[in-house]
Amino acid sequence: SFPARAVLPPPRPVSLGVASAQRPKVIKTAAMDTDCVMHACGSSALLWRAAEARAARRAGIVGTLVGALARQPRQNARLGRPVELLKEEARLLGEEEGWALSHAPERSEVRLAEQHRERMEHSYAEQSLLALQERKAVLQRVLAEKQGADDDDNRAVRDRLGNLDDTFSFPRSAMAVQLSTARAGLGHDPEERRFLVSELLRTRDEQFEIRFRVFRDLRNKGFYLTSGGKFGGDYLVYPGDPLRFHAHFIALCVALETALPLCDVLALSRLGVNVKKTVLLCSPSSEGTVAYTSLQWSGMA
Repeated sequence: SFPARAVLPPPRPVSLGVASAQRPKVIKTAAMDTDCVMHACGSSALLWRAAEARAARRAGIVGTLVGALARQPRQNARLGRPVELLKEEARLLGEEEGWALSHAPERSEVRLAEQHRERMEHSYAEQSLLALQERKAVLQRVLAEKQGADDDDNRAVRDRLGNLDDTFSFPRSAMAVQLSTARAGLGHDPEERRFLVSELLRTRDEQFEIRFRVFRDLRNKGFYLTSGGKFGGDYLVYPGDPLRFHAHFIALCVALETALPLCDVLALSRLGVNVKKTVLLCSPSSEGTVAYTSLQWSGMA
């Protein structure tokens, strides 16, 4: 019988090399993507603009599409923007790429409705004034064309032009309504951006720090990472862009001195064989490096 818990032997180094022809380049985008901003929504960071999603992809950050497609709204097989980032992805973009995290101001629904009504009233007043000016221009043009005509006709046009300010009415049904597809926001100066970067989503628990150190180390080695929850791990590790490659590793982040139940080790090993992936136990050390231990299930006679 196996003991209830077993302490793994000291981890041995595992080579995580990628073929030179497949190794993706880690592109630093802090200089050219200084206007990219992550938008906080609850405990998540979202990327709404296509330019931000492309910049994150160039930096090796994949994220997850969670929005509905405008042309196919009643399905969830193909999703669109926004792109939801893992907390590790958001922190890596903030620390290494200089991205800022924007928090939407807290505003009540009543205040938003009042602001919308104010904008509509302001737009109606502007359009009414423009319509009045256009009507006056038409009457003045008619009056100019009737020069030398019957005085009664000219008098009627002049009277109508003189009373137009009091009699003109612009119907609201004729009002043009602008449907906004984007909102132009003010930018941030360098000092404000540094402040926003410091306010990134940073959960200060020990397990998150372990996961982030593993995430950063694997990303610096050129790998792409996505969430590995559906395979029982912390990350799925790809040798290149997930659109082109299958995951090669299931990364499980554990502290170096953590004792793992032997049944969990066996289950992870068998899982890796069944899905044709290698299970990696990833343990950051106090020296700043990360030790990787691979698990392989060879069966039992």
